[in-house]
Amino acid sequence: MSKSASPRKPMVALIAGPTASGKSALALALAERTGGVVINADSAQVYRDLRILSARPSTEEEARAPHRLFGYIDGAEACSAARWAADARDAVAAAHAEGRLPILVGGTGLYLRTLIDGIAPVPPIDAAVRDEVRALPVSVAHAALSRADPAAAARLNPADTTRIARALEVVRSTGRPLAAWQAEQVGGLAGEITLAPLVLLPDRGWLFERCDRRLATMFDTGGVEEVRALLDRTDIAASAPVRRAIGVPEIADWLGGLIDRATALERACLATRQYAKRQFTWFRNQPPADWPKATDIENDDLLQYFSILP
Repeated sequence: MSKSASPRKPMVALIAGPTASGKSALALALAERTGGVVINADSAQVYRDLRILSARPSTEEEARAPHRLFGYIDGAEACSAARWAADARDAVAAAHAEGRLPILVGGTGLYLRTLIDGIAPVPPIDAAVRDEVRALPVSVAHAALSRADPAAAARLNPADTTRIARALEVVRSTGRPLAAWQAEQVGGLAGEITLAPLVLLPDRGWLFERCDRRLATMFDTGGVEEVRALLDRTDIAASAPVRRAIGVPEIADWLGGLIDRATALERACLATRQYAKRQFTWFRNQPPADWPKATDIENDDLLQYFSILP
C-alpha cells in the first residue's frame, strides 16, 4: 500500500490489525477526541445481519460518535472490495465536507489496499469462461494456469481454489495476466490525502485468548439467534458471504444437529485464531515500512501515535 501523501492534503486516520486487537475501541476514542467519523473497513461488519458475530460496535458505542458503513448491506447481497471502496471514498469525502476526521478501522487488508492504492481495471469476465474455470478441480485449474500464466501459477498456493480460478479466468477472458492488470491500478485515494496509519500487532498469545473469550461471549449473547435468523431466510444462498462468516457455519451445524454446542464453539474459536494469524501476518508484512506498529496494546497510550492530528 502507498505511503502517506503530502501533509497539505486532507487527513485520514487508519487503524488496522487482526480481529480482537482493540481497533474499534481505539477508533472510538480517537473519534471522541477529534470529533471524527468512524468508517468501517471490515468485510464482515458491513452486513446488517451480523452485529454480534462480526463484533460490530454496539448501539451505545455508535451513539458516542458518528459511524459509517457498519451493517449497511443486507445479507442477501455480496459486498466486494470494489463496492466497499467506492462507498468508503464517498464516506471519506462526506466527513471532510463536514469538517470531520475520517477514521478508517478494520482488518480486511484487501478493502484497505483497494481504497488506498486503487483497483485493477479488469474488464468483466466472460460468463462462459467463468463457469468453465470454476467447474475445474483446483489441480486441473492450477495446471492450466501454469501453461497460461506461469508466473501466477508459481506465485499462488496450488490449493488456493479462489485465487487460482481468478487468475485463470482473467487470462483466458482478457488475454492478459492478472498481474498486468494489477500494474494499472486506478482510483486509489493515496494521492489525494495525508494518511495517518497505525497497525495494531499485539502479542499472539494475548490476542488468541481474547479471541476465544470474545467468541464465547458471542455464543451467549445473541450470536446463536443471529445464525438462526439467517437460516430462516430463504433469500440468502448457502454460498453467500454472510453465511461463510466465522461462527455462522459452526453454529449452523450445531442448530442442524450435526455437532454439539461445545464442538461448535471449539471449531469457531479455531477458525477465529487461524483468521487472526493470517491477518497478523498480512499486516506485519504488507503495509509500507513507515506505517507505525503498536505491540503493547494494554499499556501503551495508543492515541499518542496520532499526535500529528489537529
